[in-house]
Amino acid sequence: QVHLVESGGGLVQAGGSLRLSCVASGTLFSVNTMGWYRQAPGKQRELVAVVNSGGNPNYDDSVKGRFTISRDNAKRTVYLQMNSLKPEDTAVYYCRYTDRLREYWGQGTQVTVSS
Repeated sequence: QVHLVESGGGLVQAGGSLRLSCVASGTLFSVNTMGWYRQAPGKQRELVAVVNSGGNPNYDDSVKGRFTISRDNAKRTVYLQMNSLKPEDTAVYYCRYTDRLREYWGQGTQVTVSS
């Protein structure tokens, strides 16, 4: 079992920054992928950015150049630094953990960007 707890969401003006954190607890496999997805009202959940245990990131085109994903394996934590935020980034952001056998999601943290 893996438990994920997100933090760092909030309300920010357009152009501002936020940093999300996701701490994992439980039994993690050494080879895994952690990342962030988001879901805006009335829309499907979508990929934002993921990073594997080797540190290789992958971003959605909509956030490239603005968001940076990183992880600290010793702290079992994945981060999402979000800069130059836009109103269209408003969504609930979810942390996801996957390995070759399992998938887990966090409960989500709200990010609201005002214009």
